Amino acid sequence: MEKELFVTLLRDRHFKAVRTILNAMNPVDTAALLAELEDKELALAFRLIPKEEAADVFANMNNSMQTYLVEMFTEKELKELLDDLYMDDTVDILEELPANLVVRILESVGQQKRNMINVLLNYPDDSAGSIMTTEYVELRQHMTVAESMTHIKKTGIHKETIYTCYVTDKRKLIGIVTAKDLMTADDNVQIKDLMETEIIAVHTHTDQEEVAKMFGKYDLIALPVLDAEDLMVGIVTFDDAMDVMVEEATEDITKMAAMNPSEKPYFETSVFNHAKNRIPWLLILMLSATITGQIITKYEDAFAVLPLLVSFIPMLMDTGGNCGSQSSTLVIRGIALDEIHFKDLFRVVFKEFRISLIVGVVLALANGLRIFFMYHDMNMALVIALSLVATIIIAKLIGCILPLLAKKVGLDPAIMAAPLITTLVDTCSIIIYFTIATKLFQL
Repeated sequence: MEKELFVTLLRDRHFKAVRTILNAMNPVDTAALLAELEDKELALAFRLIPKEEAADVFANMNNSMQTYLVEMFTEKELKELLDDLYMDDTVDILEELPANLVVRILESVGQQKRNMINVLLNYPDDSAGSIMTTEYVELRQHMTVAESMTHIKKTGIHKETIYTCYVTDKRKLIGIVTAKDLMTADDNVQIKDLMETEIIAVHTHTDQEEVAKMFGKYDLIALPVLDAEDLMVGIVTFDDAMDVMVEEATEDITKMAAMNPSEKPYFETSVFNHAKNRIPWLLILMLSATITGQIITKYEDAFAVLPLLVSFIPMLMDTGGNCGSQSSTLVIRGIALDEIHFKDLFRVVFKEFRISLIVGVVLALANGLRIFFMYHDMNMALVIALSLVATIIIAKLIGCILPLLAKKVGLDPAIMAAPLITTLVDTCSIIIYFTIATKLFQL
């Protein structure tokens, strides 16, 4: 669907054609199309979306679009939209809106929903409670399959998912029944004979990253959430877990690139905020690099005697930094996937040490031979070869140890990524290089 055609139909007031187009589109695609419109066109187009899809489209919009529309909505429109939004989507939206609009929304919903929203808003950020929804299908163990299906048909339209149903007794979760089980069982079978009692659940204060990992580990569609008294209060659905995975991956990527994370999309983040997120780490890394400069200055006399030494510094530093980055990236990935733990530190170190020996010897031979044939200087070839082996060993050990230490002390392992590792390895490589060179050439 071309934006130009859609805008032309909208501006020419061909509302029937616009409504037909919107009716045929997926809510996610509709939200993406509306993101290309001007504000006035956005409000007009949104009002043409079929009522049963409006809430889904709104939930998939970015924060600036949602803010503008809430400002434009009449009280009646706002109430109708909020009635159709799932609880977790409502809470997500409220967390991003300005305070005056939050107040307006809370005034537009009923007392019961308002109380539930306030409860969800009070859960710690990045916890299971903050991303869960309270809208799930609840069954009783004495109900039959027929009674359960009738209950689902009556209440399921207001629930976020009906594929997994939860059997409770005074809010105590005692079993789980899938829609497949209900549809394939006889009508007179009781839920207690059908339900699965081996339950995987989380608590409201469980970290959202741990929750997301459980979806991947157990191939879940939804995950029940319990309070401190082990009473069921909600569920986390797969789509929310996916959002968490994307959010956490984005945060790790920004940290690995030496930037402070930003929750807003690239184009919605101001130039000033982009700069503010990047400057702190750049300053730290830049100032820490002065240590390397001071070490190089210390060996000025060696440069004067043998100027050729200087030409190999970039190669050694780059190789060391790249080797350290390779190790840190793999270890950080292993930590994120729960494959590597701090107790595995010595196994990881031993493995990376063996890898570094192979890599170091191969690169040392290649560079040693190159330097010998280019300069006909065996001592220089030996210095570079030995420096490469030592640098690569140190780089890979630093690259694998630092992320595990960061995890152990409660820091995000992602901060121990390429920029920081490279800075540390640069210093080590220079010390190793000139120590070997001065000893061998007796400078």
